[in-house]
Amino acid sequence: MTRNIIALTALCTLFFACKEGKIEHAATATVKVETTTVDWVELTPDQIKNAGIVTGKPETREIHSTLKVNGVIDVPPQNIISVSAPLGGYLKNMNLLAGMPVRKGSLLGRLEDQQYIQIQQDYLVSKSKLEFLEADYNRQKGLNETQSVSNKVLQQVKNDYESQRVLQRALQEKLKLIGINPMTLRYNNISRHVNIYSPINGYVNKVNVNIGKYVSPTDVLFELINPADIHLSLTVFEKDVANLSYGQRVVCYANNNSQKKHLAKVELINRNINDERASEVHCEFERYDKSLLPGMFMNAEIELTNIQATAVPDEAVVRWQNKFYVFVEEAKNKFSMFAVEPATVDNGYTTTKTDISGKSIVVKNAYALLMKIKNSGEE
Repeated sequence: MTRNIIALTALCTLFFACKEGKIEHAATATVKVETTTVDWVELTPDQIKNAGIVTGKPETREIHSTLKVNGVIDVPPQNIISVSAPLGGYLKNMNLLAGMPVRKGSLLGRLEDQQYIQIQQDYLVSKSKLEFLEADYNRQKGLNETQSVSNKVLQQVKNDYESQRVLQRALQEKLKLIGINPMTLRYNNISRHVNIYSPINGYVNKVNVNIGKYVSPTDVLFELINPADIHLSLTVFEKDVANLSYGQRVVCYANNNSQKKHLAKVELINRNINDERASEVHCEFERYDKSLLPGMFMNAEIELTNIQATAVPDEAVVRWQNKFYVFVEEAKNKFSMFAVEPATVDNGYTTTKTDISGKSIVVKNAYALLMKIKNSGEE
């Protein structure tokens, strides 16, 4: 029994000793792998020549920086027309749908109401009475000149005549308001309906009525949009507003067609910052495009003022594991990775927030060095 216990104890000791030895060996192997990562490389002149590696100094260049923002296609308030009926009435005829194009002067709908008949009747009666009063006034004025009629009688006739002229003028304006020409109105062409015509060229945005509905003067029957003056409304955050100025060039594109670029320029900058710490910037398109519709979401880049900055060619900057590097020539044919933070990319050159001025860096085929270093670290 005692021998068995001793044998079992020895076996367990040996087992755990072996296990701990494996764990220790594994830990040592892991540390060894981590220490094999390098961030420099040394090449022979032939290797540099064959890889096409070229070194140079960062340059001071005029960089055209851009500001990336988002916005929507919008139309100014004066290009959104709400069509109403000045005197109300029943809608008897209409054949419109949202999106339909309309021309200025085209028929939108027809209203019918007895008040239209009454206004025309009042106008024709007033017109006839005015003709009588005018003739009577001229007659009384002539009699007054010969002392056949007193001044009081002439004054009363003149007062009636002037009052009728005012009434006549008011009825004329009412007829014009509902689209009836008083100059062509006669007793035999009195109509119980009036037509509603489009005041602009554009398209129908909303239809708020149906045939047979009674509408009041405050109701909006149709909403029309004139897209000829559409603009780009951009949202710019507070920290970037100070960099904007009138006339700056804007390049924008829609999400569904990023290849088609539209050009615009900054036309208006709202200097008021809203609750979201942003301001609204309005941009005018250089050319009207029918594919741009109000409410369409747009991505835009605003070209800011040119600045003098230290820059390197784009291919001098390499990316590795979501970080950016350049290769600095530390000694003859010996290069090290130097972490940088890119700032602006313009016309094949990149500026960095990291100071690399005065350093000799690889300006061409830097990725060949990156591959050499990473392949060496995996061996």
